[in-house]
Amino acid sequence: MNRYINTEKAPAAIGPYSQAVSAGNMVYTSGQIAIDPETQEFRNGTVEEQTVRVLENLRAVLEAAGTSMDNAVKVTVFLSDMDNFSAVNEIYGKYFTEKPARSTVAVKTLPKNALVEIDCIASL
Repeated sequence: MNRYINTEKAPAAIGPYSQAVSAGNMVYTSGQIAIDPETQEFRNGTVEEQTVRVLENLRAVLEAAGTSMDNAVKVTVFLSDMDNFSAVNEIYGKYFTEKPARSTVAVKTLPKNALVEIDCIASL
């Protein structure tokens, strides 16, 4: 049976989806962008500022599901500009110390014109 994850420590979904779904012993998160969970407002800052907010949101969702960044097995990073790869990668490395598998892709645009969006799959 699937369990749908919802926490006030991460932004509410801005569409018809869940923050994450727990299925079996795995958690599948929705993509996170730099929305402040307290105000539900998008933080349109530098790519570094956005990345920190995104990863803090992702951490909150994983913790609400009963897991952590250390249990991430696959991460996908979406960038609006691949020139931001190094800056995002530096911050990413501080959050994912266990080094899960990862894909990084450049996309034309992201919701709210975000610079970065990240989702992941983690074990419980």
